[in-house]
Amino acid sequence: MTAMAPNRTSPDLSFLLDRTSHVLRTRMAAALGEIGLTARMHCVLVHALEEERTQIQLAELGDMDKTTMVVTVDALQKAGLAERRPSSTDRRARIIAVTEKGAEVARQSQEIVDRVHADALASLPDDEREVLLRALDRLVTGHLAEPVEAARPARRARQ
Repeated sequence: MTAMAPNRTSPDLSFLLDRTSHVLRTRMAAALGEIGLTARMHCVLVHALEEERTQIQLAELGDMDKTTMVVTVDALQKAGLAERRPSSTDRRARIIAVTEKGAEVARQSQEIVDRVHADALASLPDDEREVLLRALDRLVTGHLAEPVEAARPARRARQ
C-alpha cells in the first residue's frame, strides 16, 4: 500500500520563489563571471561606493557572515578593486574603499545585473511585470520583511 500525497489547495509559493531565485542566481553568476566577479563582490563594490562603510556594515547589507566577507574583500583586494583603510570617523574601524579600477568594474557589473534582471522580466507581459514587482515589494517590506525564529532554523540556500 502506498501513501497518498495530500491534495494541494494552493500553489506551492515556496517552490516558486526558491526555483526562480535559484535560476536567477545562476544566470547572475554566469553573467558576472564573464568579468571575473561574483554577486558578492558586486554587492560589496556597489555598497562601498555609495558611502563610507565598514566591512561589518557591508557584510550586513550583503547578508554575509564574517568569513565570507573576509574572503570576498580579500579577492577584491587581490584584483586591485578595493582596499581596506582606516575609517575617517572611527579609528578602530576599517572601511572598504573602492579603487578607480573597482569603480569602473562596479559600473560594468551594475549594467550586467540590470541586464539580467531586465531579461528575466522581459519574459512577462508589461502589465504582469508591474504587478509582480509591486507584489514582491509588498511581501518583502510587509509580511515577509523579517525572518522568524524556529526550533530548527531553515537552512539557507547554497550560493
